[in-house]
Amino acid sequence: MTIWQAVILAIIEGITEFLPVSSTGHMIIASSLMGISHLEFTKMFTVNIQFGAILSVLVLYSRRFLQTKDFYFKLFVAFLPAAFFGLLLNDYIDALLENVVVVAISLLVGGIILVFIDKIANDYPKDREVTYTEALKIGFYQCIAMVPGVSRSAATIIGGMFQGLTRKQAAEFSFFLAVPTMAAAAGYKFLKTYESIQASDIKILLLGNVVAFIVAMLAIRFFINFLTRYGFKLFGYYRIALGIILLTLLALGYKIEIV
Repeated sequence: MTIWQAVILAIIEGITEFLPVSSTGHMIIASSLMGISHLEFTKMFTVNIQFGAILSVLVLYSRRFLQTKDFYFKLFVAFLPAAFFGLLLNDYIDALLENVVVVAISLLVGGIILVFIDKIANDYPKDREVTYTEALKIGFYQCIAMVPGVSRSAATIIGGMFQGLTRKQAAEFSFFLAVPTMAAAAGYKFLKTYESIQASDIKILLLGNVVAFIVAMLAIRFFINFLTRYGFKLFGYYRIALGIILLTLLALGYKIEIV
């Protein structure tokens, strides 16, 4: 992997991680188009740079993380389903990551849901505290995102809105929940592959995390402002278009290889 390839992937991670468009799907597509999807380092890199994205949430919402223990207990409750099913279905999830058709269909179906989510789920006028039961339910919605192309952000935001949260509150809880979830996933992947990391790879990993951090900071601010004013439709249409393009390319015989 070259430095420029690392920068491109990090920019994509920073933009898409907290938007409901599937960062995993975009990383799979981008790495495949650049011809580096078969590299073991690429798979580790795309997970590791989530640390940079996580840091952006901690910086932007630093005051929110200096709260009572109740805040952290709720995040822990919401994190449990993903931790359990992630370990249980790890091999199956890895197999799905190699299937571009799954990514394309997930993008398409998720896009259709986002187009109509504002009408399906009422947007209550006032924020309120998330209950433990609601946190657990949102955690189960997050498990749906184990299917590549679904989007962790989309699944948890939709789950939050179905619990009666406002769009902004659902999005912010999704950001908070991303911290333990992504940290666990990135840490687990790093521990499995760190022995194969070379000295030159460390510089690329550091660069990727810095770029992902900066871009994610900008993306989160844009997303919250855009979401509160316009809702999810544009993201839904984008996902539908991308899903159709992928399925069309595959139907025409173009190969998007993921080894």
